[in-house]
Amino acid sequence: MNISRLPLVGGVAAGAVLLLAGPAFAHVTVEPGEAEKGGFSTLAVKVPNERDNASTVKVELNLPTDHPLASVMPQPVPGWDVKVTKSKLDKPIEMHGEKITEAVTKVTWTGGKVGPGQFQQFPLSVGQLPEDTDQLVLKAIQTYDNDETVRWIEAPKEGGEEPENPAPVLRLTEPAKGAGGHSHGSSEDAKAGHGHDSEGTEESGESGTAENASSDSSDTTARALGIVGIVVGFAGVAFGILAGRRRSA
Repeated sequence: MNISRLPLVGGVAAGAVLLLAGPAFAHVTVEPGEAEKGGFSTLAVKVPNERDNASTVKVELNLPTDHPLASVMPQPVPGWDVKVTKSKLDKPIEMHGEKITEAVTKVTWTGGKVGPGQFQQFPLSVGQLPEDTDQLVLKAIQTYDNDETVRWIEAPKEGGEEPENPAPVLRLTEPAKGAGGHSHGSSEDAKAGHGHDSEGTEESGESGTAENASSDSSDTTARALGIVGIVVGFAGVAFGILAGRRRSA
């Protein structure tokens, strides 16, 4: 290959990569992308506008019915109206000792606009997250003011290529191991540390007492030497006076 053609080929390849990677940034996603199983989490549905000549005016988020969430609370978004849709469950679930017979299956935001080159986040508090799955697929539908609809509903397959319109996915992780133990350990360490501090305090007290005694002894010695010096000084002065008188005589 002619060496002079290398920059041209490299530029074309880089342009192709950017062209292919560009749409990936326009996907509807959920942030953060993971949460602990069995707990509650605050999520944000991130909706970017991928059109240059239209604004997003409606967002629908469909929640899974095979792993229902008993609690879904949207945070108000200025300029947007929100509607929460509940449906009866085929199989009731338990939460905090209570049987839940219905769950939120859809959240819809309307009334606002996401203009070209902009994005909007729609926060949600969700829980209790299931413990028998590793992910929740949250299918989203994005509608523009030109009546175009984009369905972000394709579930990604492990090891496969990314779908053209991938659905937002919340990955579920195991709770941090030893969280309780760590807390207990910290308490024990605090107790141990407290005992150690007490011993240290006693030792410090004893050391301080010894230092004080040594300081007092040093002060007493210094005072005694000062008095002796004064006495010697007076004696010297008296001796000088007597010696002068004798010479005069």
